Amino acid sequence: MTPEVLRDHVVGALEDRKGQEILVLDVRRMTSMSDFMVITTGTSNRHVKALVDAVAEASVKAGWAPLGIEGAGPNEWVLVDLGDVIVHVMQRDARGFYDLERLWSPLPANPAREDSRLAV
Repeated sequence: MTPEVLRDHVVGALEDRKGQEILVLDVRRMTSMSDFMVITTGTSNRHVKALVDAVAEASVKAGWAPLGIEGAGPNEWVLVDLGDVIVHVMQRDARGFYDLERLWSPLPANPAREDSRLAV
């Protein structure tokens, strides 16, 4: 199975369980640890758990068992490591606080001019 097919299985599982604001980032140019990062929001700790369970079940059925699942205690931010695809399932407050979208987005061509947070 290719990383793209696995990514699509993950997104399908998240959509089936009503994951909110599903975002797929292609991180191949930024890191060698993974090809894709999928971020989604769950509405509560139970919803986060249901989303994580759906991702784990879908990946196992596709023949790609998770390498690890971290943060499953409080279910505010749970990471599912599928190797080529890393899945972050977060509650809204955690997603806003850690802002992984900004952290893993490519910088603009001239960051000092286009992004004031980088200005000296």
